[in-house]
Formats: sequence, structure tokens, C-alpha cells
Amino acid sequence: MGKSGSVERTYYVVSGLYTFAASLIWGVNTLFLLDAGLDIFGVFVANAAFTAGMVVFEIPTGVLADTRGRRFSFLISVAVLAVGTVGYVAAAIAGAGLGTFVAISVVLGLGFTFYSGALEAWLVDALAATGNDAPLDRIFSRAGVVTGAAMLVGTVGGGILAEVDLSVPFVVRALVLLAVFGYATINLHDLGFDARRPSLRQLPSEMASIASASLAHGWNQPSLRLLMAAGFVEVGVVSWAWYAWQPHILDLAATDAVWIVGVIAASVSLALMAGNALVGALSRYCGKRTTMLMWAAGAAAAGSLGVGLAGEVWSAVASFLLIGLAIGVAGPVKQAYLHQLVPSRYRASVVSFSSMIGGAGGVGGQLGLGAIARSGSIGAGYVVGGATFAVILPISLALRRRSDPADIIVGEAGIGSACAAQGLPDVLGVDVDILTPVAADAELTA
Repeated sequence: MGKSGSVERTYYVVSGLYTFAASLIWGVNTLFLLDAGLDIFGVFVANAAFTAGMVVFEIPTGVLADTRGRRFSFLISVAVLAVGTVGYVAAAIAGAGLGTFVAISVVLGLGFTFYSGALEAWLVDALAATGNDAPLDRIFSRAGVVTGAAMLVGTVGGGILAEVDLSVPFVVRALVLLAVFGYATINLHDLGFDARRPSLRQLPSEMASIASASLAHGWNQPSLRLLMAAGFVEVGVVSWAWYAWQPHILDLAATDAVWIVGVIAASVSLALMAGNALVGALSRYCGKRTTMLMWAAGAAAAGSLGVGLAGEVWSAVASFLLIGLAIGVAGPVKQAYLHQLVPSRYRASVVSFSSMIGGAGGVGGQLGLGAIARSGSIGAGYVVGGATFAVILPISLALRRRSDPADIIVGEAGIGSACAAQGLPDVLGVDVDILTPVAADAELTA
């Protein structure tokens, strides 16, 4: 398989293990906080604090990854996340109030910022250093399938463990993170990137220089600005919707059986995996990334409206799975688009800046939709979320009109470029030839 294959394998294993550890609590986090004494709005405040922590620390941690190295940043992420997870359990045992959970949530947000951007930047640079020119869409979609499978096992396992006690998934998560730290220490090494170790006196100016350049290569690029705007909206709705569905579904099902939450969370994992797999399938046809982004936004809007308007549990679950399917498609497509617009030196910082913008949307979404859920109902929050999702459609259309080369899905045989050269027309944003498979001898790798 060679060095490039080893890079892909390491990326899949590390991201899979990390996601498995993180997902052990995803299906029960809201129930855990409610059991710890918070009300539903308090849950969203704590979760918004987590997202706010990511917003505050995204740029500094991205700069750290672009100076000290992506491996260094990832290892810090794992360590901080483990400490924060244990802190949640300790706070619940001590009967701590909302303020304590808010503080620990900020620490958890800090932990994730060391991860966001760093691992992706490590992958892209390592692939270039080892001569791997495979389409990033393919690698990110395969990674999505891996992390989706990890999330499937983690959420089901977390639901089962929570039947013993709601704190058990948190304890197991901390133990798994220790294993992730050990694996990454041995196998994750910076390739194609030269780490720098600025002194403490140099660090402020170094951070200011890289942060300024990152803004120049990020926000000041109109295409990246549109991608970030779409992320702001998407994360704003999804971050709230993910935490809101647990009590909403149990209420519709008229049960308090925690294992059901784990099963549904696992089903969401399958939906995300299906969406990731669709990216590879759609890439076998001539098309543009913005085409998939627009279809995904429309599907997510319909799914959110479906959850909010559903009168019984199974239609609500089906609608929620549609949201997962749409996000599974949009994720790797946006990743590939972004990485083709960012120079290597500032890759981690720009990705972190993009995450910061999304995180800001998450703070607003959780507080805003959380307030709607408290004053009205969780269902009303999903209806408003569906209308908000629809805003991504005109944003994606504006991005499409920029005609970026990165918008064309170029496979191993350059299919996207060939189709673009034909000047084929679009109807409602969809390539006319999207229904025509490419030639078998030029098949794109899924």
C-alpha cells in the first residue's frame, strides 16, 4: 500500500477511535444533564457554553497546530477531552449547579478545538508529501463511513451502558481516550509539514501573523466566506437539533427507556454513513459540489420540518434520519471544497476559523431554538430550524455562480474538468448530464 496508503489508514483509525470515544455520550448527554438537575433550557445553555468555548479557542489552537504541529495539537485535544469528561461525572456526583457544568463545557470545547482542523490538515499535507493525489472527496467520504460506523457502535454502546447508570458512558469514554492517546503517540507523525517552536516572547507575534494570514486566506476569500456562512447556518440548527431530539423522541414514544435513545442514535450513524457513501456514488457522475450542497440543504430543511410537525414517533425518527443523510452528504463535500482553496501553511488555522464561524452559529442556534423550545415546544424549534436550513440554498447558489475550479468534482481521470469544458447547462442548479454515468474506463473511485 505504500506510505500514502499508510497515511490514509492512520487517518481512518485515529478519526474512528476518536469518534467512537466521543460518541459514547452523544445519545445520552441531554438525559445525563437533566438527571443531574438541569432543566431543558439549562441543558442548552451548557451545550451553548461548549460551543462558545470552541468559538473562543478555535483561532489560538489552529495557530498552535500550524506552528508546533498537528500531532502535538491532536494529543492535547485527547488529553483535555478526557479531563473534561471526568469533570462532568464529578460535577454530577457533587450535585453542582449550572455554572459548574458551563465551566466544564467550555473546557470540553477547548479540547475539541485542538482537534478541529489539525487532523484534516495533517492528512492533506501527509498525502501530498507521500505523492497521493486521490480525490479528497473520496477520502473524506470514506472517513465519514469509518467514523459513522464508530459512532454507530459508540452510541449503541453508550445507550446500553447508560441502562446501568447514566454516568457509565462518560467513564468509559475517558478510558477509550487514553487508548487513543497511546495509538496516536505511536502512529501519528507530521509529514509534509515542518513544525516551528517559537519562544514565549515570539509566540504572540507569531500567532498574530498567522491569524492575520489565515483571515486573508479564509474570510477575505469570497468563496470561503460563503462556505463559512453555510456552515454558520448548518451548525446553528444541527447543534441544537442533536441535543433536542432525545427528550422529544422519548416524549412522542411515551417511554423513558434509555436504550431506545441509543438505538435511534445508532440509526443516525447509519444515515450519516449512507450520506457519506452517496458522495462517492454521485462523484461517478459529472457534477459540481454546489449541486450536492443544495440538494443536501433542501433535504435537511424538509427533515427538520418533518420532525417538528410529526404527531407520532416513527415519522419523527424517519425525518430526523433524513437530516442525518443530508449532513452526511454535505460534510465531505464542503471539506474537499475548503481544502482546495487553502494553502498548506495556513490550512489548520483556516479550518479552525471556519469551525469558529460554525461554532458561533451553534451558540446562537442552541440559545435561540432552546428559548423557542422552552416557551413553546421542541417541535416548534424544529419547524423554525427547517426554515433556517433553507437559507443555505441561496448561499450555495451564490457560491455556484462564482464558478470556482474547486466546485468541479474532478476524479482520477479528470472527469469534472472534461464536463465543465463542454459548457453543459444547468437547470435549477443541477447539471443536465448529472443523470449520465461516466465511461466505465474513467470510473471515479468511491
